[in-house]
Parts: sequence; C-alpha cells; structure tokens
Amino acid sequence: MADLSGCDDKELLRRHATGGDRDAFGELFRRHRDRLWAVALRTLSDPEEAADALQDAMVNAYRAAARFRGDSAVTTWLHRIVVNACLDRVRRKQARPAVPMSDQLPEPAMPGADPADAAGVLAVRQALAELPFDQRAVVVYIDMLGYPVADVAAILEIPAGTVKSRASRARSQLATLLSEIGNRAPAGDVGPIAGPDAGDPATTTSGKEEKQ
Repeated sequence: MADLSGCDDKELLRRHATGGDRDAFGELFRRHRDRLWAVALRTLSDPEEAADALQDAMVNAYRAAARFRGDSAVTTWLHRIVVNACLDRVRRKQARPAVPMSDQLPEPAMPGADPADAAGVLAVRQALAELPFDQRAVVVYIDMLGYPVADVAAILEIPAGTVKSRASRARSQLATLLSEIGNRAPAGDVGPIAGPDAGDPATTTSGKEEKQ
C-alpha cells in the first residue's frame, strides 16, 4: 500500500476517480469517518439507521467521485452526500409506522460516566428526534459540531439566511422540548446542547428571522 499521508483530499479523490486507486478512497474515508458518523448519528438519532445511511453515502461518493467538480472542499461534498443519504432514509421512514422513541435503546454509557450526563444526552437526542429534519440538520452542524453558518449553507445548498432562520426556530423548539422533558426528569438531568462554538458571533442569529 502506497503512503498517501502526504496527499490532500482532492488528490486522493482524483487518484480514485482517474486511476481506480481504492487505497486512496479508503484513506479519504478514514480521515473523515468520525465526523461523518457524528453527522449521521445526530441527524437520525438511531445508530442502525445512521450506520446504514453512512454506508449508502460512502457507496454513492465512491461511484460519484468522477463528477466532483472541485468548486468546494471535498469534506463539504462528502457531508452533503451524507445529509442526502440521511434525508432519503427520513423520507422512506415516513412511509412506514414510526418506532416510538421509548422503544429505541440508548447508546451504552461509557464506564465511569456521570448518570446525569447520560440522561442529558438522551434527553437532547429525544428532543432532536422530534424536530423537522431540515431544522435538526442545521442545529446539529452549528451547535453540536461547531460549523460556521457559511459552511452549513454550502453543505445543505441553501442560503446563509435560511440556515440562520432554521437554526433560530430549531433552538426555540428545542428549548421548549427540553423543558417538557426536564419536567418529567429529576432536576439537573438535562444539560446544555450547545457545542464550544455556539457562542461565536458567526453562528448566532439576529432577532429577526429571514423568510425562506
């Protein structure tokens, strides 16, 4: 296997698309799989569905590599494919009865983890699952993964103003949902949802929402 560590993402994708270098695509996936998995899991709130969506996305990316135009970062292109795969699964799921959230098993807690923290994570996932997909995707990218608005707009292929308005509505609805969940749980169980970049002026919204 050739040493591909010195190749940037676009070079890896070019090697795969033009020369059929499977090692190149594998290296590309290894570099970004954790982030892509986080996106799939947090947008679908179901580990099995997220794993299937990520697999579908990587197959699609593998086949579509030759159509990559290079007018955006490879990571933006990959994230867009993952989001589309998640959206396809949401659409298919709407055609069959939904599984109640209470019937889904939470992810196992890490050894030594604070039970209150685990309860907070479960509450956030439960609240996120109740959001419309377009709002959920935006709040996951901005508040949980720390992406700036411009990057989210590029990934989702929507205007930055739409990203901001969806994020504002999602945060408002999440606050209501978490309050309702918190009223049914012991005090202190529900923690904050925001990531480390949530307070960055680039990712906050103005008081006036833009119409989509």
